[in-house]
Amino acid sequence: MFRGSYVTQIDEKFRLKVPADFKRHIDEEYGTQFFITSKDGKRAEIFPMKAWLEKEEKMKTVSDLNPAKKRYMEMTSYYGQVVEMDAAGRLLMPQKLREAASLTEEVVVIGMQTTLAVENHEKLKPTIVPMTAEELKALEELGL
Repeated sequence: MFRGSYVTQIDEKFRLKVPADFKRHIDEEYGTQFFITSKDGKRAEIFPMKAWLEKEEKMKTVSDLNPAKKRYMEMTSYYGQVVEMDAAGRLLMPQKLREAASLTEEVVVIGMQTTLAVENHEKLKPTIVPMTAEELKALEELGL
């Protein structure tokens, strides 16, 4: 499971070096192939291929006429690209997504259980605010 966050850089060849703790988990649990995409163009979502294939299987159960599914598929296909991790643990960030999300400077890589989220660190910082009472109540109702 991916947990925590790490601040890092996208290199001059637009590659993200996966933080060591996440790389260890990848080596133990997943292969070297990933699907990198986004739902909004503001953050990259890195899915080990195993996790992406599980998501695709779930999507097959939803009607193609469902507008949310259609929109999700459009966005993730537009930004998405299959990427192979190199021997040094680097992933090439897809150009459209890199440009849309400003992933050319310092970034933060956030563990999201089975995926990694990557955001421009300076743009993310102002959005990290305490959870609202409503959010905390919703989590409590979910037993979390």
